[in-house]
Amino acid sequence: MSWRTVVISNSAKLDYQMGFMVVRGDETVKVHIDEIEMLILESTAVSMTAVLLSELTKKKVKVIFCDEKRNPSSELIPYYGAHDTSSKVRKQMSWSSDLKAAVWTEIVTEKIKKQAEHLRDCELREAEMLFQYIKELEFGDATNREGHAAKVYFNALFGKDFTRTAENSINAALNYGYGLILSTFNREIVSNGYITQIGLFHDNMFNQFNLGSDLMEPFRTVVDKKVKNLHPDKFDQEEKHEMLSILQQEVIIAGRSEYLTNAIKIYTKSVFDALNDEDISLIKFYRYEL
Repeated sequence: MSWRTVVISNSAKLDYQMGFMVVRGDETVKVHIDEIEMLILESTAVSMTAVLLSELTKKKVKVIFCDEKRNPSSELIPYYGAHDTSSKVRKQMSWSSDLKAAVWTEIVTEKIKKQAEHLRDCELREAEMLFQYIKELEFGDATNREGHAAKVYFNALFGKDFTRTAENSINAALNYGYGLILSTFNREIVSNGYITQIGLFHDNMFNQFNLGSDLMEPFRTVVDKKVKNLHPDKFDQEEKHEMLSILQQEVIIAGRSEYLTNAIKIYTKSVFDALNDEDISLIKFYRYEL
């Protein structure tokens, strides 16, 4: 079972040897590929062999490549994540608009609920406004309660002058964390045999990850909580490595404690079950404690 998040921060050569990823840098380290859940290449001075890339793809290891500023810029996605991908994609294309809207309504409701609970835990009075938005939410979120909630939520957490478009350390941390979560969702979508481009609500022709962008919404508050506690004055290597810990955070889902990466696996599968069986009650959301 894969469980490790491996980060390569310095110049190194990566290759494959008898089931192991071999990292040749200042010293040589071997990591068994079966143990790796996610590989993050922070440095552009890293080279790797084609055979290693092939083996990582076979084992469904999520590989994230960073740019010269050490920010995630791309990821490795296999063509086929399941033996019946063609059948799954046909199902995906047949999901009706009403069915997708019903699932999206559940996802948005849960997202706003998580945001409201976070504000309540922070003893911020805006929590009640978000709980009210949940009561006002219409089918398919026709009145965009999600957008209104987001503005109230971020201004309550980080100040009235805060905007998600500003260049600052808080936004850098949020974007980094959201990128990690999105990559994890993309891995699960492909592993289940579906394609990331066709979403439920998100429909941007330039977004390769519309479906991941949809499914991840209730998990954004995991990142928000971490950034709120961290409240970074800068966002460098130390802070980035601190953000990685969210993937090993424990939450409750399906009646048991799971690491976040496994919770994402369970939740993603449940959403696909709900869509294919046309039963939104099958969706399994996480919570923080029993």
